[in-house]
Amino acid sequence: MKKDIHPEYFMTTITCACGQTFEVGSTRKDMRVEICSNCHPMFTGKQRIVDTGGRVERFMRRHHIKG
Repeated sequence: MKKDIHPEYFMTTITCACGQTFEVGSTRKDMRVEICSNCHPMFTGKQRIVDTGGRVERFMRRHHIKG
């Protein structure tokens, strides 16, 4: 392998919006994510709507849904 062409590899901490943290190997340090396996609806069975910029409200208005 050639020297000095590979990125530096760190043990980094991933922090989710729900508060869960875990350690992984990565080329980036300390990352934040919005959703993880601890709070994802597929794993928890609970529905959670992540609304960015009022998209849910616009959809409901467009399709005349009352909620």
